[in-house]
Amino acid sequence: MKIAHARERHGPSGAPWRLVAALTGSAQTGDVASWLDLDVSRRRLLAADPRRGHNNALFRQPLTTLDALLALGLRVEALAELVEGFQPRDEDDDAVLDAADLVFGPPILDPPSLRDFYAFERHVRTMWERRGGEVPEAWYRLPIFYFGNTSEMRGPGESIAAPRDSAELDFELEVGVLIDTPARDLSEALGEQAIGGYTILNDWSARDLQRDETTVRLGPAKGKDFATSIGPWLVTPDELADARSGKGFALDGVASVRVPDGNLVEVARTSWSTIAFSFGEMLSRASADVRLRPGELIGSGTFGGGCLLESREGTLGRWLEPGDEVLLSVERLGELRSPIVQRVDR
Repeated sequence: MKIAHARERHGPSGAPWRLVAALTGSAQTGDVASWLDLDVSRRRLLAADPRRGHNNALFRQPLTTLDALLALGLRVEALAELVEGFQPRDEDDDAVLDAADLVFGPPILDPPSLRDFYAFERHVRTMWERRGGEVPEAWYRLPIFYFGNTSEMRGPGESIAAPRDSAELDFELEVGVLIDTPARDLSEALGEQAIGGYTILNDWSARDLQRDETTVRLGPAKGKDFATSIGPWLVTPDELADARSGKGFALDGVASVRVPDGNLVEVARTSWSTIAFSFGEMLSRASADVRLRPGELIGSGTFGGGCLLESREGTLGRWLEPGDEVLLSVERLGELRSPIVQRVDR
């Protein structure tokens, strides 16, 4: 399944998000042509068999957001019943929404936490070499992460501005996973089972601020906490299972920047399969002696080459500027677009 929050593109301002699931599209590219309003499907299935309301918490109240579903103690996979049981009434069924008429939001609206790992050796090595050092031995033994800021989450199409006093705005191509069940002290195998779905994650970076902060070996803080983008939707693990390769998946990631004159500059083409730690290993590390909660996000760290810090020479040749648009795509996960705008002083 592909699950998303969507609104009608020309709907009323401030309209609530609707929880939707993909109906038709390309499994390989992640493109989706039509979406199912899951609460409409829920109501119809309940009307056809009122016993569902007694037997299944999914049918006892309106289905508003993925966050609300997780708060009920239900997992993402529970939504499959609404997709599999849906029968369109006619060709113009109002439960079926055309992708062209929709605007999408973050696949999880208010995650309780974000842990971002550092799992691609090429990226880690480049970062250390640019500081004149070598990759620490501990990196090869331990999945390392930092806590991000969940108050500044962005969805597809939402604008990004460089933070105050920064002139070196950068993107980072990552994959994020959503935890959809309470967990603690997970093994690697059980860690994989705690994943509700995958999405593209862009861990924005202000490289000049980050460079200063890392000299005192605490952080990152203001070089990172101004924005994280996720989307365009959540893809359940079953859709990726046949692409498993090593500790990741044989799925390519591409990072590009559309510049103000309209030209598209490819910055990186890389692969998820080069990851050094599986998400099962990351979740085992993250859950050691602590509780993971439904809705928490785990980031993979930057794909090798998947940022301007590594790849701007010979490609874009500069940091991001207002008027640019960043396009991050991962096979089967779709494409996450983010326009860059001028910061507005408040």
